[in-house]
Amino acid sequence: MSASVAVYRNIYTEDRFRKAYGSDDSRGGGPRLRDKLAQRCRCSAPACLHLLRQRIPILSWLPRYRLKTWILGDTIAGLTVGILHIPQGMAFALLTSVTPIFGLYTSFFPVVLYMFFGTGRHVSTGTFAVVSLMTGSVVEQLVPTPLGMNSSSPEAADFEAQRIGVASAIALLSGIIMLCMFGLQLGFLSTYLSEPIVKAFTSAAAFHVTISQLQSMLGLRLPRHTGNFSLFRTLASVMENLPDTNMAELLISLVCLAVLVPVKEINTRYRNRLRTPIPVEIFTVIIATGVAYASSLDSTYNIEIVGHIPAGFPSPQMPAFHTFPAIAGDTIAITFVGYAVSVSLAMIYADKHGYSINPNQELLAHGISNTVSSFFTCFPSSATLATTNILESAGGHTQLSGLFTSLVVLIVLLLIGPLFYFLPKAVLACINVTSLRQMFLQFQDLPELWRISKIDFMVWVVTWLFVVVLNVDFGLAIGVVFSMMTVICRTQRAGCSVLGRASNTEIYRPLENHSKCYEVPGVKILTYNGPIYYGNRSFFRQEMSRLLGLTPEKIHSHEKARKALEKRESETTISTVERGITNTSFSSENAFFKSEASESDVQAVLIDCSSVIFVDVAGARLFTQMCTECQKVGVHVYLANCNESVLKILTSSGLMNYVNPQHIFVTIHDAVMYIQQQKEKPSENTTTVWV
Repeated sequence: MSASVAVYRNIYTEDRFRKAYGSDDSRGGGPRLRDKLAQRCRCSAPACLHLLRQRIPILSWLPRYRLKTWILGDTIAGLTVGILHIPQGMAFALLTSVTPIFGLYTSFFPVVLYMFFGTGRHVSTGTFAVVSLMTGSVVEQLVPTPLGMNSSSPEAADFEAQRIGVASAIALLSGIIMLCMFGLQLGFLSTYLSEPIVKAFTSAAAFHVTISQLQSMLGLRLPRHTGNFSLFRTLASVMENLPDTNMAELLISLVCLAVLVPVKEINTRYRNRLRTPIPVEIFTVIIATGVAYASSLDSTYNIEIVGHIPAGFPSPQMPAFHTFPAIAGDTIAITFVGYAVSVSLAMIYADKHGYSINPNQELLAHGISNTVSSFFTCFPSSATLATTNILESAGGHTQLSGLFTSLVVLIVLLLIGPLFYFLPKAVLACINVTSLRQMFLQFQDLPELWRISKIDFMVWVVTWLFVVVLNVDFGLAIGVVFSMMTVICRTQRAGCSVLGRASNTEIYRPLENHSKCYEVPGVKILTYNGPIYYGNRSFFRQEMSRLLGLTPEKIHSHEKARKALEKRESETTISTVERGITNTSFSSENAFFKSEASESDVQAVLIDCSSVIFVDVAGARLFTQMCTECQKVGVHVYLANCNESVLKILTSSGLMNYVNPQHIFVTIHDAVMYIQQQKEKPSENTTTVWV
């Protein structure tokens, strides 16, 4: 059963349609800027309450909290994530080149603050491997590790204080940048880090993390390499010092990997059957600490252990403000990476569970989290892939799960922390490596990405290669620039096509893809699939000239013939007037179609502007120039499907001095019907169209 449609209506130009259906803009087109500002600045109790709830979301969702329905899921999910935060926080502190206790602090303060200000219900914040790695590179550059330093000496304490001072300064500056971005409402900037860029970047950064942890897993005491080609320099240093491997730490690493990898695979494969994931990391930490303590591995086999972890709440401490000039450039990259990953995760789970997040409010939440926590010796934090996934799969419903997560970490800080004194650092290195499983598995997306979009595939590959080969900072910058260049190239080389009409319909499609469509006799219908601006104006002109056959020679010959005709007519004007006959060869369209039909098959060109999303001044001037050139060769120009902004710019640029306003139509079919009626029925003025 096929449906059909028949419509009988008037032919609409833009002016006629606006008069019939346009809005009444006699009042000046809307409120003035002063009135808008006055309205936004007007203060009232409801407005203040609304602003307060908007800026502190907990005041909005907590009164509507479904206690009986959500509390169990939030409790279980929060406790599960809190248990995972303990080993991961200490492990990622090693990536940041600071002592493990600061990783526990970073797993506490940002979690509490995000619960108050964040909009992502399933987002778990804290330490993140990529952000920690980038921060650690900056710390190593400013406070390099001195060779042969005794970890129990007074110099070591001063050295660690300098390092956490730099890391806290990065967190503070990152928070300030986010707060400034929030003030300017720049949350949209995260969109410039597209999904292929984020996935390729995190996947490549996982290689950097893995290589950087090899020396801890092998028991090698090597300086950390930073800058370009750091991955290869680190790998070369490890290979060169392989004979010095501490066999005890290598054995610990192998045993830990043999336990962590299979159990994590079980957690992933049977996530739908397990009420909560098996907390294998905390079990590994507890068992390894007990074995190391009972066997005195640190003194017997010279393995590297975590050492003293102070119990209690950290006292406020000022970051190293004097390092701001040195860390500014790297902090900008860290800020964008942390924010982009956080917003991407929040959006993924918001779409999955049917709610929305506010990107600008996320800037405020993470900005406050980093700014406040920096005064409590924390390094930069963000949303984390592994714990966010576990939080959602364990049944978390709201931000209240962060309360239970922070309680677990707080108990460890106040009571249990010193018990991890004998924890081998090789165990933390293994936890770091195995936590990157999701990032490595992102390679599985490449075949599908190639099938969907080869350009996005190239963005993924280029970003990954440069992050691996150069460094995380420069690689990310190159990936963003390359991605933006692909967008620019696509707009510069947008396709220009000739449209044909499907028989007995008002449907027009490109002829190269629809062989059964036909060109309307005497009318060349063109469509350009992109904006017309300074960057692609030459390509637009080239394509239009090619399809219309507009060459300088043709324009010159037509201009010469027209001048000769005008001269001949001027010589016969007197005799013509004496006979009472008025020459209208170029005064009406009807005579134009009659006189030019024998000279050229194309008497009119109709430009479909439906895909022209914007036009700048250079594009508008080129449009006007093309119209004058068409008129010189005896071709009238018509426009259709112009959006309001494009039409406004074309009108303001003076196009109406060369194009009759009655030649701008609402649809292609309106224009075609008008042109055909002018050709076939010159004496009538019908303005109706059958669709």
